[in-house]
This record gives sequence, C-alpha cells and structure tokens, in this order.
Amino acid sequence: MFSPDRNDVRKFFAEAWRKHCSRAPLSPLDCMAVDIVVAHPEYQQGLASGELAMNSEFTAKPGSMNPFLHLSLHLAIEEQLSIDQPYGLRLAFERIVAKSSDRHDALHAVLECLGETVWRSQREGKPLDAGAYLECVRKRCK
Repeated sequence: MFSPDRNDVRKFFAEAWRKHCSRAPLSPLDCMAVDIVVAHPEYQQGLASGELAMNSEFTAKPGSMNPFLHLSLHLAIEEQLSIDQPYGLRLAFERIVAKSSDRHDALHAVLECLGETVWRSQREGKPLDAGAYLECVRKRCK
C-alpha cells in the first residue's frame, strides 16, 4: 500500500505544479492535483518555490490550514467521488452542489467533514468511521 510521508506529499504537489507551469506532460493524478491548485491561487506561489514548499512549517492556528493538508484532502475527496466511496458520498455531494450552486464551496463542506473524521480517528486511535463521515456530509445537504 502506498503511504506517502510529508515530504512525498509536498514534492508531489510542487512537482505537479512545476510541470503545469512549464507545460510538461502531466499524469492523470498530476492533472487532478493541478486542477485543485488552480482553484487555490493562494497556494500557487508557495508551490512554485520548491524550497519553500519543502521547508515550511505549518501550525494549527485558528483560521489557518496547512496548505498541503488542504490540497491532500481535496485530492482524497475527488478520488472518493470518482468511485463513490463511501457509497452515497457522490449523491450527498451532488445535493450540496445543487444547494450551494458552487462546486468548490461544496468540496469545502465535504473537506470539513473528512478533516473532522480523520482528526477523530487519529485522536481515538481507531479506524476512520466512514459512516460518521457520510452522515456529516449528508447533514450539509439539508
């Protein structure tokens, strides 16, 4: 099983962005990453500076987010939506999009649920609770 560490994740996003900026060929996963970065212009300069991307430390301050965590959660959600896992996520997401009329805002609603579910899993030392995750997303539809 692929289990990237912090540096692997940072290199992946920085390299995908570098390839995009230099018009180099992109893999399908690179394309997904680039689409996410394009939607987040606030992260583009940091990714363009590979050194900054690799050496920056991010703390959990209220109102701030580690950009690599944020991008990674977006990527995870795109993958989950593509295969509808957990089952029902795609329908719940489509309902959020219909309600908000903004796909990116809807992704952020799901991202909050995924982030909370991952945090709870890590804090409790238990596997990710897909049911709780899906229920959180479904509540955002109402």
